[in-house]
Amino acid sequence: MKKVYFIGAGPGDPDLITIKGKKIIDESDVIIYAGSLVNEQVLQGRKEESVVYNSASMTLEEVIEVMNKSIKEGKKVARVHTGDPSIYGAIREQIDALEKLGIDSEVIPGVSSFVASAAAIKKEFTLPNVSQTVICTRLEGRTKVPERESLESLASHKASMAIFLSVNMIDQVADRLKEHYSESTPIAVIQKASWEDQKIVIGNLSNIAEKVKAEGINKTAQILVGGFLGDEYELSKLYDKNFSHGYRSAK
Repeated sequence: MKKVYFIGAGPGDPDLITIKGKKIIDESDVIIYAGSLVNEQVLQGRKEESVVYNSASMTLEEVIEVMNKSIKEGKKVARVHTGDPSIYGAIREQIDALEKLGIDSEVIPGVSSFVASAAAIKKEFTLPNVSQTVICTRLEGRTKVPERESLESLASHKASMAIFLSVNMIDQVADRLKEHYSESTPIAVIQKASWEDQKIVIGNLSNIAEKVKAEGINKTAQILVGGFLGDEYELSKLYDKNFSHGYRSAK
């Protein structure tokens, strides 16, 4: 029996999908893609006879029904998600449902929007003596967030932060971050990272909400915050001439 492939299509630029993911899409008989977020260009090159479903208007039950029917007919199925499917991808519930039906699956990772956003502004999340930890989170909305993972609690670590699905609440984000970060803390908002119409807004906690609203950004954006966006950091030991490791002796 064939299996269902869950594919991370990347953040938007069709060239940022993995070679393996693109190959599976092109070979698949049935493609179910998250049409509200996935760039349709990643579907270019698919077989002419392949059948495409846009899951934006489908329920979980409808998605599973299509997968189940297709697999029973011996067809190859690609389930295409935006970014990397392991982050806010809602793939676990699909995989579990398939397992109950005796259907195997495989997950093909992709480039997440949070790393694409860092690339867009040429920043590194893990700067020596600034931060060696990256926190990916979101504000509670219709989907709840555990109380122990409140933004204030996570911000207390002063780690590099990537905040998903929350730009429509940018005022609240900035206010809650101020409980542990100073108002001068740098913050960046990147809308549709890697897309042709990408937007970048740079500011600090005191002015970012005003700047974001002025640009009309209220969805599909990453919020990055932390000292890694600043200019003060130590040089890496990796290339330090006085630091030896398994591949090089100190001079």
